[in-house]
Amino acid sequence: MTTATAAPSLTDAVRERVLSLPAGELPAYVYDMQALRLHAEAVRTALPGCVELYYAAKANPEPEILAALGPYVDGYEVASGGELAHVAGAVPGRPLAFGGPGKTPAEIVAALELGVRRFHVESEHELRMLAGLTRQVAPGTRVAVLPRFNLPVAAGSLAESALAMGGRPTPFGLDPSRADAVVGLLTDGSCPQLELRGVHAHLASGLRAPEQLAVAGSIVEWAVRLAARHGVRIAEVNVGGGMTVDYAAPEERFDWSGYGEGLARLGARHPELTLRVEPGRALTAYCGWYATEVLDVKHSHGEEFAVVRGGTHHLRTPATKGHDQPCTPLPVEDWPHPWPRPAARGERVTLTGQLCTPKDVLARHVPALGLRAGDRVAFALAGAYAWNISHHDFLMHPRPGFHFLDRH
Repeated sequence: MTTATAAPSLTDAVRERVLSLPAGELPAYVYDMQALRLHAEAVRTALPGCVELYYAAKANPEPEILAALGPYVDGYEVASGGELAHVAGAVPGRPLAFGGPGKTPAEIVAALELGVRRFHVESEHELRMLAGLTRQVAPGTRVAVLPRFNLPVAAGSLAESALAMGGRPTPFGLDPSRADAVVGLLTDGSCPQLELRGVHAHLASGLRAPEQLAVAGSIVEWAVRLAARHGVRIAEVNVGGGMTVDYAAPEERFDWSGYGEGLARLGARHPELTLRVEPGRALTAYCGWYATEVLDVKHSHGEEFAVVRGGTHHLRTPATKGHDQPCTPLPVEDWPHPWPRPAARGERVTLTGQLCTPKDVLARHVPALGLRAGDRVAFALAGAYAWNISHHDFLMHPRPGFHFLDRH
């Protein structure tokens, strides 16, 4: 039996908003924007001057989130033509890096026309396509390229990873055996408008600071050896994102101070390099809450279930990752109906949504003695990979509301 963990404490502003919303306006996403800014400021302060911070917009592309992060990030990483247009509109004039596999010619053209001059290239075919389209769309313009490599890593380095994207066969990045050929294409005059800026390698997600530092060190050393072998200078190594967010221990956060100190030591060994990191989830997860109402409480084969408004078509993360979303039940005394109010008799309740599938489970065995229909539940860590990765139209339930609480 798994047991849902306690959620981080709700701020007063979030609690007040969750309890004040009419039932018909639930479910709703509630974002504490002051908490987001304070966290982003702490992350920025922890990183040394040799490190640039880009936000991976795929984690949460809400315009309010993108704008709030603006003072603390050096730019934004986008991974599709849709993200490109959306982010460029939400935070106009900010630097963008275009990454992701399977870029289409139309997307590359759109990026060039928007003034994007930084590409994370995933294949030799993509490199040649970028070179040809740059000649057509932006003749005379220099475009910075960071080939993304699927690098080997030391045994055990990715053992704690929740999502490995390198170090084994994957569709992401270039095989390191092609590194010399790719550097040759970028330095022998074959692609005159493309500049080899450095190397990109995002290998895993869900790593703690010591593992992240070990992986970053191996990426930098590999890139430096590659550059030395070809007698070329690189200015940057992008070590990606993937800093852990622990849904089973939501009060434990990634050690940004320790990570920053480690990157400072790494940068001191290679003062010619800028190091770039691209976190997404670890910046925004903690500011968001998915708030809903209990519709029914029922007993089945010795267990109790609470059915809530909404479900994994709004908050897909627990179904995708196979975890229990941390949550806080909030009692509501008012019961405006003439029929009896169902309530849990046991100490633990499994929270499910309204979908016609047994996979629509948000959290199992939540400590919620006496949970009743009409009570509210606020699911924490819903500020990243939540609404934007969910299958919104399955069963065609109403979409949630969105509330951005600004307390400054």
